[in-house]
Amino acid sequence: MLKNILSLIILLFTSFSLLRAQDAPVHFKLSTKKISDCEYDLLFNATIDAPWHMYSLVKAAEDGPNPTVFLFTKSEDYELVGKTKESKPVKEFDKVFEMNVQYFEHTATFTQRIKLKTDKKVSIKGKYEFQACTEEKCIFPPADNFAFDLQGTAVCLNNTSGFNDVNAAQPEVSAVCVCDTQAILAATNVSENHGNVNENSAAGASTSEQPVIREQTTTPLEEKSFWGIFIAGFIGGLAALLTPCVFPMIPMNVSFFTKQSKTKAQGIRNALLYSISIIILYVGLGLGVTLIFGAGALHTLSTNVWFNLAFFVLLLVFAMSFLGAFEITLPSGFINKMDAKSDKGGYLGIFFMAFTLALVSFSCTGPIIGTLLVQASSTGNITGPFFGMFGFALALALPFGLFAAFPGWLNSLPQSGGWLNAVKVTLGFLELALALKFASNADLVVQAGILTREVFIGLWIVIFALLTMYLIGMYKTSHDSDLKHVSVGRLFVAIVSFFLTVYLIPGLWGAPLKLLSGILPPLEYSESPHGFGASSNLSPEKSIPQDSEYSKYMEVNKNGIVHFKNDYEHALAYAKKVGKPLLIDFTGHACANCRKTEDYVWPDPEVTTRLNNDVVLVSLYVDDKRALDPKDYMTVQWYGKERQITDIGDKFKYMQEKVYGQSTQPLYVLVDSNEKVLAPIRGYNPSIPEYIIWLKEGTSKYKK
Repeated sequence: MLKNILSLIILLFTSFSLLRAQDAPVHFKLSTKKISDCEYDLLFNATIDAPWHMYSLVKAAEDGPNPTVFLFTKSEDYELVGKTKESKPVKEFDKVFEMNVQYFEHTATFTQRIKLKTDKKVSIKGKYEFQACTEEKCIFPPADNFAFDLQGTAVCLNNTSGFNDVNAAQPEVSAVCVCDTQAILAATNVSENHGNVNENSAAGASTSEQPVIREQTTTPLEEKSFWGIFIAGFIGGLAALLTPCVFPMIPMNVSFFTKQSKTKAQGIRNALLYSISIIILYVGLGLGVTLIFGAGALHTLSTNVWFNLAFFVLLLVFAMSFLGAFEITLPSGFINKMDAKSDKGGYLGIFFMAFTLALVSFSCTGPIIGTLLVQASSTGNITGPFFGMFGFALALALPFGLFAAFPGWLNSLPQSGGWLNAVKVTLGFLELALALKFASNADLVVQAGILTREVFIGLWIVIFALLTMYLIGMYKTSHDSDLKHVSVGRLFVAIVSFFLTVYLIPGLWGAPLKLLSGILPPLEYSESPHGFGASSNLSPEKSIPQDSEYSKYMEVNKNGIVHFKNDYEHALAYAKKVGKPLLIDFTGHACANCRKTEDYVWPDPEVTTRLNNDVVLVSLYVDDKRALDPKDYMTVQWYGKERQITDIGDKFKYMQEKVYGQSTQPLYVLVDSNEKVLAPIRGYNPSIPEYIIWLKEGTSKYKK
């Protein structure tokens, strides 16, 4: 039985590994074929996961898909014989790109013949890159390294030349093909500020059939800590355990296993199977929702106005239920059928017992699970919901296994009573506070100015003040019993709630409230951005460079940093004029990690100085739903469909995904005047020293 349990656990993590593997739909296997003592064929055999396909070495057209590219590091020890060859591609008209393209499905083989020119061991190195697409989306993975080690012979020393060294015409440092940023913006033909600010952008377009190669160094973006998501899920599971829907089930179910089992070992085994069934159910739920909608789709939905409003209403309903207005239950007939199946015994019966627990506890666990899934899916990666739900399920399942192994511990459990309803009411207040966050996201995206920072903080002060008063017994709800004394646990929660209440109050007068950075609306989204009755300590007229042509397009943000907002064209033109690199900040009004960077990293004196003096900063809001001028609407091929770009956010979201192959925010890209990337593309990372090093690296490379 222990083997079965271990097999289930291994299956979970194997499934996780397979899901991670989906991030790379094209897999290369390298090999060599000897032609003569000095000549070899280097073979790149690609296996392509369905339904993906990758493109041929031949570029279809200037605005077509990126071709597959192989670049070899120049060396005197070998030479390339001819060009890289490929197996026969599929040739057909592509509706997305509206042109004839050549691509590979399932498998592809690329061959490059080389000739050795030395009798020593030769290491042939380089990089390859490709674009892979399905009917719905495309990815642009960063260039990957390759290396072949071959042994030369004495014959090779006297057998040089005779072939054109085609490698000499290639760059010594491998590069990545990226789309031209200006071309992307020109294709959408949209801009908040109209004007011809880049006269030479068209002249810079390549008319060659070969791909335009630009140096770009990329590293994987810093993903949101999956340990953090796991811990958040685990805490959510512990909170669910203390609700009236779950807590009474612990002694009841454990007693069932211990009394119905013939031996103690059998009871422990059944309880462990029950616990594993809970984990499988909840992890399956998380992965199922993500697979249906897609982690990336959920990330996109997280900034959608209607999605945030719908979740606001949902959490509001759950909060009212927790506070005692009504009970939310699933159909009793369905629950009874599942409960009947649990009486069958055996593994199937144990599984349906776990399923029944999930159904019965839905009214308490539903809000926690829903919130957790949305937050975990903001990673844009399927592993976020996996870790979140695994943490939740583990916390929920752990007591059943432990109490079955040590049944004596059941005597130490507190008796069910009024304290369970107090936990539920407390969760109701927290759900109410969280519901406001989703309403705030919707308000920020459309810039409606309804839930401003002061209004949001004021509502939270009321919520946590009422929670504090409830916890110390100043009033009770309809389901509460009389409170004879305040327990230690209840007192500690009341202290935390009262601390939040007091901490929030200065925020009405402009305090930054950094502990809640990313949760509260940003400081600039206030009725009085510098506090009631206060005046700004910044002087925009003096801070903004006195440039007759570009000053009118610049702003000063809350940290005193001069930047362009939603105006890429003027920002790039100004960067060229003053001879500085351009720092592109892909951000969002509803982006929590963007606010954390702006509240923790940018205020650092050295960071602020460098952002003001060494670069030109442009902030592009990908969730800004304000409409563009109708004359700037443009129809593009995006996500496998013909779509019309009608708002500011879609303009820059399209640019971010098309040019840099990323969809998460924040995203920081440092480019030169020709839009070549100067430093590794950077995602969210709260380390100030690393941010400074990153800025130094990019600006130093620009100066060179």
